[in-house]
Amino acid sequence: MKLMNYITNNNSDFVLRTDLNRIASWIKRESSVLDLGCGDGTLLNYLNNNLQTKGVGVELDNRLVIECINKGVRVIQQDLEDGLALFDDKQFDTVILSQTLQSMHHTEHILLEMSRVSNYGIVSFPNFGYWLHGLSILCGRMPVTGQIPYQWYNSPNIHLCTLKDFEELAGSLGLKILERAAFNASQEIKWLINWRTSLALYHFSSS
Repeated sequence: MKLMNYITNNNSDFVLRTDLNRIASWIKRESSVLDLGCGDGTLLNYLNNNLQTKGVGVELDNRLVIECINKGVRVIQQDLEDGLALFDDKQFDTVILSQTLQSMHHTEHILLEMSRVSNYGIVSFPNFGYWLHGLSILCGRMPVTGQIPYQWYNSPNIHLCTLKDFEELAGSLGLKILERAAFNASQEIKWLINWRTSLALYHFSSS
């Protein structure tokens, strides 16, 4: 399960989360976008309305699919573990996988498929190297934090990694990292990134 895609202010309006705002900044106006595990469609709705993108989402959950449709977001109901065979090579300018990578069974496959169907990819995931996670393990417990809010026995997260882990994997798959952003809640982290970051974002190219 993902965190909410927006934060509520005193007027009961909403704005995109800080990490989603950064993702939006990496998207070119009027480009084609595929959002994998798009949730309720909040990000795609924002991109379509503010950047005039041609966005398509993939989501499995029935309730979230209905919310996408209610927002006017084009969505395909499919399990990401089945791959992206529905899409042609380089069909999209950018493919997004936001806070879903850690729950995928076939991590390498989904990254390679992202690079196949798009020119650029964006992924975000909780950083298992965050210092509070290490402290929890030293105390004999699996970490439970804002980015990993599950107990060990009911967590959908099966492939947790650190920033360095992801960078090594991306390099081995031929993905070129263009930009990296690191956050702790809504605060962007600029120093001691590997230790102080709870959520990492990467923008990469497929060639």
